[in-house]
Amino acid sequence: VQLQASGGGLVQAGGSLRLSCTASGSILSINHMGWYRQAPGKERELVASFTAGGTAKYEESAKGRFTISRANTKNTVYLQMNSLELGDTAVYYCNAEMNYRNNYGQIYSGVDYWGKGTLVTVSS
Repeated sequence: VQLQASGGGLVQAGGSLRLSCTASGSILSINHMGWYRQAPGKERELVASFTAGGTAKYEESAKGRFTISRANTKNTVYLQMNSLELGDTAVYYCNAEMNYRNNYGQIYSGVDYWGKGTLVTVSS
């Protein structure tokens, strides 16, 4: 089981970027899935995520600018980031809590996975 994230890059303030994250492997279900970020010298913080029930929640500064969505398969989530600000510069991490079956048929529940971070740099 793994998370594959992509979409980071360099953008000017006011611009937009779209991040994507796909979970793959013997996944039975996903409890929640979303995005965190960590700016230099700061702790990792939640940006946006979907709960198991499909409710989207956002960090306060992301509301109205960022939109989290997901593909029909529900194994892929996107983060559309508009009106980017200098303060959005960070490494963005995909996170998911998943239930899966390993190669021996054993079921694991509520396992937390992190994707490799993708750097978002907003310039003035």
